[in-house]
Amino acid sequence: MENINEVYEFYNNGAEIDRLESGLGVVEFYRSKEIISRYITNKSTIYDIGGGIGKYSEWLAEQGNDVTLIELAPTAVDHAKQNMKTHYNAEVGDARQINKPDESADVVLLMGPLYHLQNKEDREKVLSEAYRVLKKGGLLIAAGISKFSSATWALSVYGNGCDYIDDDIYMNMLREEISTGCHNRPKEYPYFIANAYFHTVDGLREEIQNGGFEFVDQHAVEGCVWIVPKLEEKWQDTNSRNRLLELINATEHEETIMGMSPHFMVVGRK
Repeated sequence: MENINEVYEFYNNGAEIDRLESGLGVVEFYRSKEIISRYITNKSTIYDIGGGIGKYSEWLAEQGNDVTLIELAPTAVDHAKQNMKTHYNAEVGDARQINKPDESADVVLLMGPLYHLQNKEDREKVLSEAYRVLKKGGLLIAAGISKFSSATWALSVYGNGCDYIDDDIYMNMLREEISTGCHNRPKEYPYFIANAYFHTVDGLREEIQNGGFEFVDQHAVEGCVWIVPKLEEKWQDTNSRNRLLELINATEHEETIMGMSPHFMVVGRK
């Protein structure tokens, strides 16, 4: 429960607000929507489980889908209700025990729960619940964070005034992430993401298949383009952005470099 309490506090204190509207979050949000759009092509009943302040929920509701946001943090749900421009349902709930009927959703989004539960049994409960509420043939779209993300980020800024690699505390965090997948936020870095479980793409795929889902596909989200030194500036330029997207799309299924992407998605079918 200690891990869950930390995650609850992290998001209940507003960690998601504006995250997808600046820096690398802009690329993550754009690409995640691009990938999701390939699978949700008809009006659907969608459960956005662990969906934070409802960024994906609102976007999907704008397209005419029947969307329910189910989020652990009450303040995130309140923020969603107060700021939604297109109506969708928003309620407090736990991904491990979803208060929804069996076979009631066409699509389940897990854009956060599987990387915020270090305990494998908890992740199995989430997948079991997702399987239960999905209709036969329904889709699961699940996001993971790469177990190499903290290391590759630190390397990308090493020697540029951000020498985290030289800090024993940070290095010990990296050693644990790389060896076990467990991210435990040091108290010296209170602004880091709350304690989490960082996957390899094959590890996430295996968990989803073990949950009874048929594997459909896997996608790198930001791919390797996030290392561009002036990414935000280049993303603003249409021509540069199109070239970056071309590179991401050309390599998004390439498992040999999937770990370079901070986030990836695995899609399964019930």
